[in-house]
Amino acid sequence: MNFKNNLRQFFIEIRRFYTQYQKLTKKNFELTKLCMPEPEYNVKFLCDPLNRDYIANNVKKRKGVGDIDKVLELFKQIEKREMFLNELSKIPNDTYSSVFEYGDKPHVLKVCGSKREYNVEPKDFSYLAKKLKLMRSKGLGPIMGSRCYVFQGELAELENALIRYTLKKLIKHGFQLVSVPDIIPTEIIKRCGLLVDGPRTLVYNLSKNYGDDYSLSGTAEMSLAAKLINSKFSYKDLPLKMTAISRCYRAEISSTTNEKGIYRVHQFTKVEMFVCSEQNKSSEVFQYLLDIQEDLFSSLGLHFKILDMPAHELGAPAYRKVDMDGWMPGRKLFGELSSCSNCTDYQSRRLNIKYQSPNGELLHVHTLNGTACAIPRMMIALCETHQTEHGRIKIPEPLVPFMDGKTLIRKQPVALTSIYN
Repeated sequence: MNFKNNLRQFFIEIRRFYTQYQKLTKKNFELTKLCMPEPEYNVKFLCDPLNRDYIANNVKKRKGVGDIDKVLELFKQIEKREMFLNELSKIPNDTYSSVFEYGDKPHVLKVCGSKREYNVEPKDFSYLAKKLKLMRSKGLGPIMGSRCYVFQGELAELENALIRYTLKKLIKHGFQLVSVPDIIPTEIIKRCGLLVDGPRTLVYNLSKNYGDDYSLSGTAEMSLAAKLINSKFSYKDLPLKMTAISRCYRAEISSTTNEKGIYRVHQFTKVEMFVCSEQNKSSEVFQYLLDIQEDLFSSLGLHFKILDMPAHELGAPAYRKVDMDGWMPGRKLFGELSSCSNCTDYQSRRLNIKYQSPNGELLHVHTLNGTACAIPRMMIALCETHQTEHGRIKIPEPLVPFMDGKTLIRKQPVALTSIYN
């Protein structure tokens, strides 16, 4: 009898222990989950009927999906709060006033450098890479999927040199180097302003079988923004300047001849700049980022245009966006090398990133982002610009120290394998 009682008590204790273990595990899991704040939209402005026409015109000019009339209709319906917040999230940021004067075309702010003269017809990047055995982009579908590429030999070294050169420049400017993940919560991507719903998005989603809703990051900007969720700063800590090297994943498609080769791919390496600034200083910081980009591209001998982009080219978060399009002599066209955006408080309101102003007021920071180096397009512009009449590639002087003193890329003595031949 005592044996049976002891056995029964033993199983009771086992059950109690297991129940406590489950509760503890669940609690620890919840603690590790990201605490997403409720967005603090500018309801006072967005839900004022007097601003309706201005906001509707802004949405229309930007070709956005937001519907201010739905927002106003749901504003006072407390029982439909979730629907109200969903509609509110679709309204794009305000737009820099001068942008509306540009019409549908970019406004050229500045032209840097000049087109090089060649003794022979310049070749495009694909031809140069194939001739010098620097890259493979065809027939990789079974290995890596479509729109992918493999650099090898000195082209892979040039990629590494570009990254190291760019980072050295940014660190001198006071940027903090941050290592970021490639897999992030889909909600972060949404709050940063990229559409994640619909039949066709730019986002690669992971299977729900792995737990919560996660996606591959399209740019380090999102991971850097996520790092600052629910943060509070003093104005003395700003501007906060961060940079990261990351793989970027884009589910983009294109059938245009101008975007062939590695110009538009599904994954690539990029060095990104991300800054949090005081509200009244974000325009100044925006120009600061543009100056860094201009210096980086000019120092590498590139010819490029600085373009203030029209309203319909702005993503939902951007208040203003300036692109730098580099001349690609082999392709005989300008191609986008970088983009720089001032997102004002669009992202910080959704991620609860604030600072205390000199007078003690708690305000949302302004976030800005800019491409310092997007590898594939930089490779196209550099290699086509600095090709020799013999079909080789001269290494720009600033990159020579990062290439172990090499000054010229010749045909590679790489042993061909089933992957590279």
